[in-house]
Amino acid sequence: MFQTARCSPLFFRLPTLLFRPRFHSTMTALIEEAKRAAAKVAVEKHYPQDARWVGIGSGTTIVYVVEAIKALGVDTSATKYVPTGYQSKQLIIGAGLTAVEFDSIPPGTIFDVAFDGADEVDEDLNCIKGGGACLFQEKIVAMQAKEFVCVADHRKLQPRLLTGWKTIPIEVAPIAAHRVLLKLKDLGSVNPFIRVSASEKEGPLKTDQGFFIVDAPFPPLLIKSDVAAGKDVHGKDGVWAVEELARKINEIAGVLEVGIFHGQTGPQATAAGGVGGQRPVAAYFGMADGSVSVRKAE
Repeated sequence: MFQTARCSPLFFRLPTLLFRPRFHSTMTALIEEAKRAAAKVAVEKHYPQDARWVGIGSGTTIVYVVEAIKALGVDTSATKYVPTGYQSKQLIIGAGLTAVEFDSIPPGTIFDVAFDGADEVDEDLNCIKGGGACLFQEKIVAMQAKEFVCVADHRKLQPRLLTGWKTIPIEVAPIAAHRVLLKLKDLGSVNPFIRVSASEKEGPLKTDQGFFIVDAPFPPLLIKSDVAAGKDVHGKDGVWAVEELARKINEIAGVLEVGIFHGQTGPQATAAGGVGGQRPVAAYFGMADGSVSVRKAE
């Protein structure tokens, strides 16, 4: 039996959360407050007063994004909120907002803004997403928006992707999963694996698309400054630049999408004649001291 992920970042961690010592409970509370602070500032800075279409992601910070939207006190009666998964849809509905599935939006619709979290963010604002198994929906929503805004806590900001978060989530067709594993090893991934459900006896976890998630470990990914310094970006010893590896993984037959968000921001895509970008225009991080740090894309 397969268990559907339902796009929940807490899906794999809930049992441990229930039994952590008091110290960890205190730390968890501080982290949640950091997320709330980041969400509040991000929404205040980026939520349009006359918003008509808003993307709502699946990260653990999103509950605070919705809370912050409600706290603005703006008229939301004409606003449609597009979730990236089942649980974000329930969150929207529970807040008294109008949820609309992505495949129900009118052709040509562009979202005013999309908010989401990340598993890790590097200095160039490239992101890893997919810990909650929603990476495909998260990417298409981000790329339908004028701007994508990332909200996270301070632990998620790292110099390079795959510094703290050790694997790249990849959504793959079940029939091709073992072929994809072999191709990832060819690219330098050490022991990529198919993600299992909360109970291993239930077998591989399945996404809302009915696909598997493969988690692929790689060494930390190179950023623009590394490329400018002349470092080899093409996979020597498994070391890749962000965009090079994302492209290589997406070229593997059977891959639906890779959980690396990179490249253009929404405004950059618009300036180039397109719509939407994968990379956030800004990332807001709730810090340990209660402050909020913002990084803006170049």
